[in-house]
Amino acid sequence: MMPLPEAAVSSALDEETARSELYGLLAHVYYAQPASELIANLRVAVTAAPAPGAYLEASWCSLVGVARDLSDTQIAAEFDALFGGVGKPEVYLYASHYLSGFLNEKPLARLRTELDSLGLARDEAMFETEDHFAYLCEVMRYLIAGEDVAVANLTRQQSFFATHMQPWVGQMCDAIQKHPKARFYAAVAELTRAFMSVEAQGFDMLA
Repeated sequence: MMPLPEAAVSSALDEETARSELYGLLAHVYYAQPASELIANLRVAVTAAPAPGAYLEASWCSLVGVARDLSDTQIAAEFDALFGGVGKPEVYLYASHYLSGFLNEKPLARLRTELDSLGLARDEAMFETEDHFAYLCEVMRYLIAGEDVAVANLTRQQSFFATHMQPWVGQMCDAIQKHPKARFYAAVAELTRAFMSVEAQGFDMLA
């Protein structure tokens, strides 16, 4: 096989880095109140895509714009209103809820079996179960950027995404965007939806 031109290699690596970083961003904002440093970085983020008409450009611009409009306190309060509080949250972020209607059901058991096959386990310090969307984003990040090529490869990424994320994340985004208190997270959900669509299209091309 002929070696790829240096520019092509660089482009591929840049794309994988961008995917990993976006999964990391989503994991951060869905798991806890966004840190002030992250919000500050969002407010000064570049909004123009390298190429005109890039698929994520509109949703990214919207998120940056909302971050600029709202205070850190407002964003933190929104997180608590949607996902926090005592007892039942306003919006669930767990795969089991959307796939079975209940928490801690068969989808979580299947996920734990797969995580075990990947050599991954939940940190005991983590309060949420493994089917929380933030945790799944961290797994995808590992499958993209991990050094063990037997695990961190496109085949594993495609399988994990198709099984544990694609079937339900759209419903989660719908629930967030329909919530009357969602402003920052409505924009996060739109970016999530757009990114999941890009991921799905990319994996379809591998089939």
